[in-house]
Amino acid sequence: EHDEEVTSVGITIPGDLDSKKFNNWLSQLLQEKGTDIFRMKGIISIKNNPDRFVFQGVHMLFDGRPDRPWGEEPRRNSLIFIGRNLDRDALNEGFRRCLA
Repeated sequence: EHDEEVTSVGITIPGDLDSKKFNNWLSQLLQEKGTDIFRMKGIISIKNNPDRFVFQGVHMLFDGRPDRPWGEEPRRNSLIFIGRNLDRDALNEGFRRCLA
C-alpha cells in the first residue's frame, strides 16, 4: 500500500555552508519535524574545511562525519529527505539560509 503523504525532497546547491547555521537549522528541523522525517542523508561542503562531510539520519537520530577531501571536485551540497508532509519550499529556504 502506497502512502501518498510520503514524499522525498532533494536539495542540490553549490557553495559552502556555515557550520553553526547548518547545525542550528538541522537541530530545529529535527525537533519540530523529526517524527515526519523517516530518512535523510547527504554530502555537504563546510566553509574552510577541505573535506566533504557526510551525514545520515533516521527520525531524530543523526550521524555525521568528515569524508574524503574535495580535491578537484566542485564543492556542493546534496541532500535528500524522505518523510511525511514534507514542505519542499520550507526545506529549501531553510537550507539556503545556512550558506556562508
